[in-house]
Amino acid sequence: MLNGIDISAWQRGIDAASVPSDFVIVKATQGLDYINDDCDRAYQQAKAAGKKLGVYHFSDGNSSGVAEADFFIDNIQGYIGEAILVLDWETDAVNCGPGYAKAFLDRVQARTGIKPMIYMTGSVVNEWDWSAVVAGDYGLWVAYYSKDSCDGYWPDAPMYPISDWAGAAMLQYTSGGYLPGWGDRLDLNVFYGDHAAWDAYAGGGTGVTPQPQPTPTPEAQENAQNTGTYIVQSGDTLSAIADRYGTTYQHLAAINGIADPDLIYPGDVIVIDGVAFGSGQTYTIQSGDTLSDIAGRFGTSVAHLAALNGIENPDLIYAGDTIRIN
Repeated sequence: MLNGIDISAWQRGIDAASVPSDFVIVKATQGLDYINDDCDRAYQQAKAAGKKLGVYHFSDGNSSGVAEADFFIDNIQGYIGEAILVLDWETDAVNCGPGYAKAFLDRVQARTGIKPMIYMTGSVVNEWDWSAVVAGDYGLWVAYYSKDSCDGYWPDAPMYPISDWAGAAMLQYTSGGYLPGWGDRLDLNVFYGDHAAWDAYAGGGTGVTPQPQPTPTPEAQENAQNTGTYIVQSGDTLSAIADRYGTTYQHLAAINGIADPDLIYPGDVIVIDGVAFGSGQTYTIQSGDTLSDIAGRFGTSVAHLAALNGIENPDLIYAGDTIRIN
């Protein structure tokens, strides 16, 4: 197994050579118009230090998978063949569905000869049908935050129970990691393979079987059902969000690095980790909500919510109704 970090412009200036890691994955692009101007600096630092490398594209879902893939490839020419290529599939892009994501993955493979990975949360894996992506032999990097914070690496972190894929190639287990050489939070990851497996992903090799992922504990499986993210809506307060999720605003502020709990903004993504959840949790439907949105925020599935609440048509829910989450 290999331990490593993924970084973006939020970690601008980080010394990728001195922060301990086996690998460094750097955000390169987003949508059709964003290029991380700190990407190459960090990438070259990590490369010079002999670390394994990766670069990722954050999809915004506003055009097409092919167009986003072309933008990504056009801006990573110097990295192809030595870095794992990754599609970051979260937030607004998720609602575009697996077809959009597969178009991106297929385009990258067609132009580079390399099969990229796809990154997403465990709840997104389980909510959608990814069988076509799995059939395309694209590796999975899954996010499941099982700790608020983590001092140093935790390669035995529990894995989110996932569907479609036989196992994940990589797990991101916290966004609150702390390592020597950087004074702020970091995303920490474990890759279930060795250096040769990493090189095969980066160089276009096929048939690489990552090392087996850890068997999730019963407690981890239970918490996984109550884990995910919540997208802040207009009029939300951190206190109200905490109430909906059966936790406290102090806890949410702590795990999300929110200095002032009174200052959150529509569109912000709040990590919900399930630590303070209990059975009997409810949610009051807001204007504009869909059952799919709610399931994604709470790290569960549409089918689960519909069955639990006796909802015959998942497309028909109404603002003001209160539904059970667990």
